[in-house]
Amino acid sequence: MKRLVILGGGESGVGAALLGKDKKYEVFLSDSGKIDKKYKDVLIHNGIEWEDGTHTESKILGADLVVKSPGIPDQVSIVKKLRNAAISVVSEIEFAATFTSGNIIGITGSNGKTTTTMMVYHILRQAGLDVAMGGNIGESFAKQVINDTSNYVLELSSFQLDGIQSFRPHIAVITNITPDHLDRYDHKFENYIDSKFRIVMNQTSKDYLLYDSDDEVITSYIKNHPIQSQLVPFSLSKVVANGTYLEQNNIIIEFNNRDIIMPTSNLALEGKHNVKNAMAAATVAHLLKIRKATIRESLEGFQGAEHRLEQVLTINKVKYVNDSKATNVNATYYALESMNVPTVWIVGGVDKGNDYTSLFPFVNEKVKAIICLGKDNEALFDAFGNMVDIIIETQYMSEAVKIAYNVAIAGEAVLLSPACASFDLFESYEDRGQQFKSAVRKL
Repeated sequence: MKRLVILGGGESGVGAALLGKDKKYEVFLSDSGKIDKKYKDVLIHNGIEWEDGTHTESKILGADLVVKSPGIPDQVSIVKKLRNAAISVVSEIEFAATFTSGNIIGITGSNGKTTTTMMVYHILRQAGLDVAMGGNIGESFAKQVINDTSNYVLELSSFQLDGIQSFRPHIAVITNITPDHLDRYDHKFENYIDSKFRIVMNQTSKDYLLYDSDDEVITSYIKNHPIQSQLVPFSLSKVVANGTYLEQNNIIIEFNNRDIIMPTSNLALEGKHNVKNAMAAATVAHLLKIRKATIRESLEGFQGAEHRLEQVLTINKVKYVNDSKATNVNATYYALESMNVPTVWIVGGVDKGNDYTSLFPFVNEKVKAIICLGKDNEALFDAFGNMVDIIIETQYMSEAVKIAYNVAIAGEAVLLSPACASFDLFESYEDRGQQFKSAVRKL
């Protein structure tokens, strides 16, 4: 019996452990931190050996295969020792893919990948296809492979792609690439770009790469690197051959035949970035031969991801918007771009070396007050202190929302779009968003 060791006891690690047990591996799961009770209960119920708070090297270095959770960097001691011992270390995505012949749609990018993944999944379900959604969203891919299905729509982070060897999606989507997580990539943007493009490394001429051809980082990479996949561009700004574009505010897909999908005014989600997400999702569906009426009806009814420009409540004619998932500057760029009224902006958290310059035009034009919500707000004061009359700092979400309530007047908006990671004051961006919504409801 082959020995499978899992490093990390979160959603992907426990999913991999369950799949390993199902495939008759001897499974051991190890987490150097604390494993959540809900995951411990699953491991105990399934008779899977585990430990937390430590890594017992004698139990780990005897592995035939190791599945490493995406949050664990390659530089940690135990991973280095495994590699030195020539033991294969892969991601849960790689491990799970070896046990399914299902059609895989893999979606990556710095921003928009969650919404695009959910849109594709929604369209495929509306079309009546047998489909599961996983990866960086929802239940782990590995867990869902136990009850195998025909189609998988996977949101893929660069960390997950770093751990693949033979993983090959039939349709790959790259929504955009902007600097993010550079602390994991030796502070070199080109390393992060290479990581994103690993999504196509095993594709052949029978597979597809959908990409934003308005994104200079993506188009430059494609121009300078050999890619086997069939290239399918989508663009807001120009007509593209064998791709998707806008014509008189209609989404047009021109691939094999010309299809007018729908007017952008009929999309349920607002903002230019959501037009791009819809173009990508519609193109995936088109390649899978789904009827354009189904695509149109699905996109007209799609309500979006939680914590991504989520409309919470309107109180005294002030709109409260939860964009807690905006953990980098580019995501906040899209959020501020989509605001069409004077806005009180709640921003801050763990600054990953952010350059806020791209936000300056929106702040000058749309933001009437800034509330800095983080342990260290110096970079925010330096960047925006001279642009707005009101800039205040706090370390409590309840207080941030109360300040916003007192500053905003009828016809304005309050936007939580942090542009930063959440780990200084919150457990996760979900926790941050839930606290925002709870504080708004208490108003």
